[in-house]
Amino acid sequence: QVQLEESGGGSVQAGGSLRISCVSSGRSRNYAMGWFRQAPGKEREFVAVIMWSSATYAESVQGRFTISTDSAENRVYLQMNSLKPEDSAVYYCAAASFLTRRPDQYFAWGQGTQVTVSS
Repeated sequence: QVQLEESGGGSVQAGGSLRISCVSSGRSRNYAMGWFRQAPGKEREFVAVIMWSSATYAESVQGRFTISTDSAENRVYLQMNSLKPEDSAVYYCAAASFLTRRPDQYFAWGQGTQVTVSS
């Protein structure tokens, strides 16, 4: 059973940067590791996913966010630059068996970390 734990959330002003991370109890390189986010009153939405060296992003974050992994530490990171107030949400790390944007295809989830971007 894979367990995930996020860290690194916080508050930042618009235009700023933040890096959040997620540690996996399993070998993260064996899974697709994704980031999702959920703002109050909205559905959970896909942000980015990576497996081996292949990564894909939501259009809303393309060019601003970068997903990466550290296989030695079983960690996945999300570097967020040029943050906007609409990026404010709880960010969740998740694991899947293949690259996918669909949250229902992920079998493990972290508890989430809050990111707040002020204007």
